[in-house]
Amino acid sequence: MRIIIVGQGPFGEKVLEAFIQRGEEVVGVFSPPGNRGEAMGALAEKSRIPSFRPNLMKDPEVYDTYVNLRPELAILAFVTDILPEKLLGVPSLGTICYHPSILPRHRGASAINWAIIQGDSRTGLTILWVEKGIDTGPILLQKEIEIQPDETTGAVYFNKLFPMGIDAILEAVELIKMGKAPRIPQDESKATYEPPCDDRVASVNFEKPAKDIYNLIRGCDPQPGAYTIFKGKKIRFYDAKMFPSAIEKQPGEIIFIDKEALQFAVKGGAIQVGKFRVDKGEKIGPIELAQLVDLKIGDRFG
Repeated sequence: MRIIIVGQGPFGEKVLEAFIQRGEEVVGVFSPPGNRGEAMGALAEKSRIPSFRPNLMKDPEVYDTYVNLRPELAILAFVTDILPEKLLGVPSLGTICYHPSILPRHRGASAINWAIIQGDSRTGLTILWVEKGIDTGPILLQKEIEIQPDETTGAVYFNKLFPMGIDAILEAVELIKMGKAPRIPQDESKATYEPPCDDRVASVNFEKPAKDIYNLIRGCDPQPGAYTIFKGKKIRFYDAKMFPSAIEKQPGEIIFIDKEALQFAVKGGAIQVGKFRVDKGEKIGPIELAQLVDLKIGDRFG
């Protein structure tokens, strides 16, 4: 089966590596310019697979290259660019895509973040047939996992959905080869779509309940980092823990600071944070933070 792989980052590289190890006929690899596609492109070139680094997948030369490669199947392995509809019609068997949620829930670019921010106890992945809409195509297969109460977006992705995703793509291709790959329509009545998880949604509102704040912090860990503004500086929170209790302090008030953690009060308890980033600096510990921004017990975030 003649396969095109479109992707980037470590996930795209590992998917390509898995297909090479399996001896699949990969006829072309598309990855973006710059660091995002460098490793994947280098692996393709090392394996003597034609590698293409277009600025955008809608560039006219991409379509011409697609046609010349005569693909039977295209695989999208972590793609942030939008493929034009005419590309989807080139592979004779279609285009499939990895998405890290149980569709139709959490369509969009930040599915794992929103599953955690919204307090989901389960998530998973979907391999879907790509069509014009964003994450709206028929489902080929799905896998589910539990989200543990203390897991961050990074932990769920790298420890679970990353390796599971590679296996799921390989499984999907085997089903396609055997002619047994389903096309299950998504239930639009259950569909949700959330915007990208960036600073427009990552600001901490200290008037919210403890669980909501805790979920926001771990849902934004490692990117973009839930944040507050203190003395004009943007402070991001990482490595959080929640302690439900009755605390007679104002929301956001600093309760204690030591070298291991900083704890602040919230409605219904306290939240402890182990690492911080100030503006565009590196991650630092609580003592370093306190010294850098002149923070002391009794001060308030928010």
